[in-house]
Amino acid sequence: MFGTYEEDVALARHFNIRLYLRQQPVMLGVLSVLVVIFFLFVSGLARAYYAQRQSLGNRWFNRGIADLEAKRFSPAVTEFRTALLYSRDDFDYQLNLAEALIGLKHTGEASAYLLNLWDREPDNGLVNLELARIAAQQGQFKEASHYYHDAVYAAWPAGEESKRTQARLELIELLLRANDKTEAQSELISLSENVGDDPVQQQHIGDLFVRAQDYERALVAYRTSLKSDKHNEADLAGAGYAAFQLARYAEAQQYLQAMVAENPKDTASADLLKTTEMVLHTDPYRRSITSVQRARIVKQAFEIAGERLKSCVIPSSAPTTASSPPLSLNEEWAAASPKVTELRLRANPDLVDSTMELVFRIERQTSILCGTPTGEDLALLLISKLHEGM
Repeated sequence: MFGTYEEDVALARHFNIRLYLRQQPVMLGVLSVLVVIFFLFVSGLARAYYAQRQSLGNRWFNRGIADLEAKRFSPAVTEFRTALLYSRDDFDYQLNLAEALIGLKHTGEASAYLLNLWDREPDNGLVNLELARIAAQQGQFKEASHYYHDAVYAAWPAGEESKRTQARLELIELLLRANDKTEAQSELISLSENVGDDPVQQQHIGDLFVRAQDYERALVAYRTSLKSDKHNEADLAGAGYAAFQLARYAEAQQYLQAMVAENPKDTASADLLKTTEMVLHTDPYRRSITSVQRARIVKQAFEIAGERLKSCVIPSSAPTTASSPPLSLNEEWAAASPKVTELRLRANPDLVDSTMELVFRIERQTSILCGTPTGEDLALLLISKLHEGM
C-alpha cells in the first residue's frame, strides 16, 4: 500500500516541481508589474525634476527679459546666467545673455556666445545682426558687411520683419562711412522698394540717397514724402538740394522758395535759393529773353569774370612749338574787352558765344587754381557746366 522511501521522495520532488512551474508565471507577472511600477515612478520623478528645472529656468529667464527691456543690463546678465544653470544649452537663454553683455559693453564675452550660436544656426537673423554690430564697432568692415548681409537675408520670425529693415539701414550706414557709395546705392534701392509710401521712411531714404550722391532717387523719395505733407521742411529742403545737384534749377527754385517761406531762418536753404536764382537769371542761353537782355547779361558776366581773374593769379601758359606762345586768360580778356559792348553783342550772336566761352574758361580755370567760387562766380561756373562742350 505504501511505497518505498525512495518512491516517496521522488513523488514529493515531482510534486514540488509541478507546484513551482505553476507559481513561476505568477511570480514573473508580479515582478514585471513591480518593474513597470518602479520605471513609471522613476520616470515620473525625472519628469517632475526636469519640469521643475525648466520652470525655474523660465522664471529667471523672464526676469532677465524684463530687465533687458528696461536696459538694466547688470541684473539681466545675472538672471540669464542663473537660467542657464537649469538649461545650459538653451539657445534663447544664451542669445539674450549675449545681448545683455553687449549692453554692458562686454563685447568679447558676448562674441563668444554669439559665435557658438552662429555655429548652431548660421542663418539666425538676430545672431548675425549682433555679430555685425560688434564687428562694425571694432572697425572690421569686411566681417561686419558679411554678417549684415546674412542678417538682411535671414529668415526672421513673424513680427520681427522690422529688424530686417534695421539691419539693412545699419549696413547702408556702414557702407557710407566706408565711402562705398555704389554698394550703398544698391542696398538703398532694395530698401526703397520695400518701405511703401510711409513719409518718415521715405524722408530717411531720401537723406541716405543724398549721402550716397544718388540725387535722382533722393528727389523721388522726397516727392513721395511730400505727398503726405507738402509743408514738411525737411522734405522741401532735401528736394531743393537734390534738384539743385541735378542742375534742375527751376525745380530747385520751387522747393527752396517753399522751404524759405516755411522757415526763413534756414540760412542753408536761403543761400542755395540765392545761388539758384542767380543761375536762372544769369544764363544768357535761357529761352524767352530778348537780344537786349542777352547782351546785358553777357556784358555783366564778362565783367564778373574779369574781377575773378584779378583776385586769382593764374600762371601764363607754357610755351609751345608754335612761333608765338598762346595768350594767357588775362591777355585774352584784355584783348576782348574793347569788343565786348552791349551794342556789338546785340548785333553779333557769334560774339556772344565767343565771349561766354571765354567767361566759362575763366571760371573753370580759376575754380581749379583758387577753389570753388561763391556768389555770381559760382553761378557762372554752374552755367558753364550746363553748356559744356559749346
